[in-house]
Amino acid sequence: MSFLSVEKIEVRYGDALALFNVSLEVEQGEIVSLVGANVAGKSTTLKAISGLLKPKSGQILFAGKRLNEIPAYAIVDLGIIQIPEGRQLFPYMTTLENLELGSYTPEARKKAADSIHRVFELFPILLERKMQLAGTLSGGEQQMLAMGRGLMAIPKLLMLDEPSLGLAPILVKLIFEAVAKINQAGTTILLVEQDVKKSLALAQRGYVMENGKIALQGKAKELLANEHLKKAYLGI
Repeated sequence: MSFLSVEKIEVRYGDALALFNVSLEVEQGEIVSLVGANVAGKSTTLKAISGLLKPKSGQILFAGKRLNEIPAYAIVDLGIIQIPEGRQLFPYMTTLENLELGSYTPEARKKAADSIHRVFELFPILLERKMQLAGTLSGGEQQMLAMGRGLMAIPKLLMLDEPSLGLAPILVKLIFEAVAKINQAGTTILLVEQDVKKSLALAQRGYVMENGKIALQGKAKELLANEHLKKAYLGI
């Protein structure tokens, strides 16, 4: 059984169908990329896994446990952490205070000191900025802080929603390097990205979403060589 298994879920916003028959799997220790254009359903898929949206049909399993009826806060307790698009920091709190809020679960609170040390090792600039208000950080620093706050929860599965959005190329490179390091340290990652080439280059496997459905799936290198994907997303 896969670490995360999404099985034929349907999700609606009111009467509007957002996801139809979506299935995907993530094995423990992998980076899996979920790519596609805007409004393809990528963020909706993450919200369904996080419990922020409930599927009308199908099921979601994590380490063999069905998530469909579990509230979002309890899904966090299981070790699924989503870093949302747009970062959603507390701008009038300091960098350190934002990080401390990531230690939400009892287990995470016990290990908060070690987790903060790990975050500062991964993102040294946050140590320099620890007493600075989050709202005054640069875009790249805010993204690092959002990722750091997620790590404070000691995730078993870390889901990142558009971590490179709006960042300069040099900062995008730093963010993707950090994602690789987080995975190498043992955290399983589901990565949602519009940057198809960079995302699939980082991942072992990938899924391509179009219009609320999975259009393509496979090993990341094979997807990068797919003619439809190259024409539709890479401009080749």
